[in-house]
Amino acid sequence: MEVILKEDVNKLGHRGDVVKVADGYGRNYLLPGKLAIEATTANRAVIEQMKGSAIRKSAKEKGEAQDLSTRLDAVELTFERKVGENDHLFGSVTSGDIAHALELQGYTIDRRKISLEEPLKTLGEFHVPVKLHREVTTHLKVTIKGDAPEAETSAA
Repeated sequence: MEVILKEDVNKLGHRGDVVKVADGYGRNYLLPGKLAIEATTANRAVIEQMKGSAIRKSAKEKGEAQDLSTRLDAVELTFERKVGENDHLFGSVTSGDIAHALELQGYTIDRRKISLEEPLKTLGEFHVPVKLHREVTTHLKVTIKGDAPEAETSAA
């Protein structure tokens, strides 16, 4: 089945691309999710018009993403987690935690744009990539500290 993508789809293509997909994938995921339309001759004419508007929209989104990227460069997030022996964390810091902390600071970023390979499970400082646009990626400084009370560490 050939479809025309209306939105960027990871590992498949970008908006406006004509791609060949399995019938089930197109019928059950792309079409109901309004991510694509069938590649008929009438839709191919419509897609040319969509490509022009997509280029303008992409340029606008890229500009906004670059602006947001410069503002996020100054942001530092600090998380406190319970720590056991040998600085072992109970729990972890996930992309959802980072997105929530950013939201509390006034930045609305989808957790799926925060590129964590796996949750952060150790103490320390990390630079987490955030993909704001296809061509714009910024890095957040994330620090994870233990919540061990000062009295216990100084008494030992």
